[in-house]
Amino acid sequence: MFDNLRDFSESESPFYEEEQNELYKEPEAVPTGEAPEKPRRRGKRFLGMTAQQRFLISLMLMFTVCLLGALVMFVLGRMSLF
Repeated sequence: MFDNLRDFSESESPFYEEEQNELYKEPEAVPTGEAPEKPRRRGKRFLGMTAQQRFLISLMLMFTVCLLGALVMFVLGRMSLF
């Protein structure tokens, strides 16, 4: 792909412009009297997760914070077992 890079830069139609024209499409004009339609969402999703998955992640995060907090309190001597 990069073997003939200088040949592409010296040719009449640059390689970059050919790719850009193939990939880029002009946006279609919206009629002035109508507002563009917004796509409707079927379900509310945050980061692509369902409500059950978000709940499980939040529970796991809560338990992790509680465990780390207890360990820090043990290390600092604010709490002891006996």
